[in-house]
Amino acid sequence: MTKVAVGILQKDGKLLVCQRKRGSRYGLKWEFPGGKVESGENTFECLRRELHEELSLKIEQIEKVETHRAFYEDGGMFEVDYCFVSNVQGEPMNNVFEQIRWVTVEELRSLDVLEGNRPFIESLTGSRSSR
Repeated sequence: MTKVAVGILQKDGKLLVCQRKRGSRYGLKWEFPGGKVESGENTFECLRRELHEELSLKIEQIEKVETHRAFYEDGGMFEVDYCFVSNVQGEPMNNVFEQIRWVTVEELRSLDVLEGNRPFIESLTGSRSSR
């Protein structure tokens, strides 16, 4: 099972989501930024590295809020740590995605997101999305 860390970044009541590149595994699906936890890393180290590589962001504070497992039809098995990220330095720059967008929770529910992200998206409540 692949361990993954993803960051939930919020600004002005919206969440940052990223669309995978066309032709990549799960291409054009929307997801929260983050990535695979490498050997010797923990969730927080991974998230700091990934957000810097993917979006040129530096982050100060990470709060792990949920973990979900996802099993895909192509055999992909992932354990995903969802983390709220705050004290972000910089503005997101798209370094690896098809596109990035700030969306409301309602808009997020209408996007073609990775199936494994759906349980977390459904768990977002008014109190969480207003952090």
